[in-house]
Amino acid sequence: MNRINHIAIIMDGNGRWGRKRGKSRNYGHTKGVEVIQKIVKYSIKKKIPTLTFYTFSTENWKRPKKEITFLFNLIENYFKKEIINLKKNGIKIDILGNLNTLPKKIKKCLINSKKITKKCNNIRVNLAINYGSKNEIINAAKTVKKNKKKFTIKSLEKNLYTKGIPDPDLLIRTGGQKRLSNFLLWQLSYSEIYFINKLWPDFKVKDFNKILNHFKKVRRNFGNI
Repeated sequence: MNRINHIAIIMDGNGRWGRKRGKSRNYGHTKGVEVIQKIVKYSIKKKIPTLTFYTFSTENWKRPKKEITFLFNLIENYFKKEIINLKKNGIKIDILGNLNTLPKKIKKCLINSKKITKKCNNIRVNLAINYGSKNEIINAAKTVKKNKKKFTIKSLEKNLYTKGIPDPDLLIRTGGQKRLSNFLLWQLSYSEIYFINKLWPDFKVKDFNKILNHFKKVRRNFGNI
């Protein structure tokens, strides 16, 4: 039976979910946060060490400014309201992505949330914010070159955002699309991939559990026979 150390999730379909109900895309984003909470809670119960949620990509800057502002405010308000509970429940928050080009308020909020929860050890929740995998790999390569180190798999991995974190065992993408969208391209090289037609706000714990049970029975060869 396969052990699960790390699950990556592309939470696709929030905007479409809101529109389908005659409401705004932002309404869908708000509902999507509730699903994250349920998945994190269930993952703690299942003793899954790490979750990574694709929260905001480098390509998402192309979206309307109002939606971007709403997303950042949603994240900031959530942490202001829930940071004590996150710490109480042993949820360690980490950020994958370039914080330097984010607005000051959200950058400060994310750094503070990471600092407050740094000693928590029930589960690690990575939020990929202002994240793009191609940029991550290029920046890692530049750092290896700058430090005059030999280019190897290990030297590059030591300079990725995911340094010290096991690669995802599986990737889940909701929303019906079958693509990686510049997410953890290096780290997903041997991950099992599950594409789900349900939009993210419709994704249930029972759907999550069904994937976990299927994954545990998958034969993982890693190039072997």
